[in-house]
Amino acid sequence: MFLGFSVVYGLRVNLSVAMVAMVNTTDPDATKNSSVIHACPLPSGAENGSQTFQQPIPQYPWDSETQGWLLGAFFFGYLCTQIPGGYLAGHYGGSIFLGLGVLGTAVLTLFTPLAAKWGSYWLFALRALEGFGEVGGSMMAMWARWAPPLERSRLTTLSGSGSSFGAFLALPLTGYICEQLGWPAVFYICGGAGCFWAVLWFAFVSDDPRTHRRISDEERDYIINSIGPQGTGHGWTLPLLSMMLSVPLWAIILTQMSANWAFYTLLTSLPTYMSDILHFDLQSVRLWFCCIGMDHVLIYFQSVSRALLIRIMLFLGKIPPQKANVQLFLVAVNYAGCDHILTVTFFTLSSSLGGTSAPGVYINQIDIAPRYAGFLLGITNTFGTIPGVLAPIVTGYFTEDHSLAGWRKVFWVAAGINLGGAIIYLLLGTADIQPWANPDEEGVRQQKRRGESIS
Repeated sequence: MFLGFSVVYGLRVNLSVAMVAMVNTTDPDATKNSSVIHACPLPSGAENGSQTFQQPIPQYPWDSETQGWLLGAFFFGYLCTQIPGGYLAGHYGGSIFLGLGVLGTAVLTLFTPLAAKWGSYWLFALRALEGFGEVGGSMMAMWARWAPPLERSRLTTLSGSGSSFGAFLALPLTGYICEQLGWPAVFYICGGAGCFWAVLWFAFVSDDPRTHRRISDEERDYIINSIGPQGTGHGWTLPLLSMMLSVPLWAIILTQMSANWAFYTLLTSLPTYMSDILHFDLQSVRLWFCCIGMDHVLIYFQSVSRALLIRIMLFLGKIPPQKANVQLFLVAVNYAGCDHILTVTFFTLSSSLGGTSAPGVYINQIDIAPRYAGFLLGITNTFGTIPGVLAPIVTGYFTEDHSLAGWRKVFWVAAGINLGGAIIYLLLGTADIQPWANPDEEGVRQQKRRGESIS
């Protein structure tokens, strides 16, 4: 599952860096509306801020608004399948949905160069279809059946950290592939990796320990007995009204939305910022993301060993204090100006500290309702994907003139939204199993409904 999420997020963000190589910034149509071309001084010996590539590697005259729409296109499709996908994964099991989702996205990724050649509308449609194929809730639905309560935090955090690992590994690798082989190779290699992972997934993974072909009897009995009735599917009926009125669930939703705004802003827009404002070439972008990626991943893995501490903090209704530092360093970027060292330092600290607080909110969904964890993840992912749609588009509008002032607006907005979510979670978050998620309570409700129908 860790490798699967690594592949998924690699497929999701490879366009961010490849966009630097795909766009011809010297084309007059791409910058005709720009009043400020160079916000920071060009490095010595550089004639322009663009990266040149030998033909026949194609480049396209997409302006900042078009790039913003293309970078957010994936999330338009992703929005549509999270809730129904989480519902079906909770009923049938998550392995088939996760496997087919990654396989579908990988196959479509192979057609990215062709879609770009046909035009930006075709590429937008392809990226939206890739998002449509990734149904939500699969991971939580599987861990609800596989993870014993005392190991749930460690297993969920470890597998979920694949998303950060994949995203921040893909960013430097994408730059390297663009340099050596050209940007089309990025999508062929990433798509091939996703197809290879899908073969391994279907060969080795099962929805339930009861049906796994290679598990020992001792391990199977331990998992089944420790999870108990919470490890069964939720059936076709759901306590939808109780979920809609659940304050802890809304605390998770709003916190995830706020955190994702900053996350997706950095994930999709940083390569453009580094190219257009700081005038880093692809090699510098690649080396910088290699540093931030390793730092982020190491801290995220430290969170695995601290999972029990995070759960204790959740039970106390608190959040890791690093959330406040995320906004602090994002705001600090606004005052770093054109200083490369300070900017890279602040971005690295912001991203890394964000990784230490992510497991808490992520695990919280399976804490408050283990039986409905897949469906809840579909709900929270749906709301959490809205920033993925809006953040790149808002960034594109703010940065039409390629100025530092426009990018300052981007980082101020991200920091403010993140801080608001942290406050909401501090006040309303909890890790207690909700009454509507208790199997015994559900049985009582069903008996009452049957009794009322008989009377």
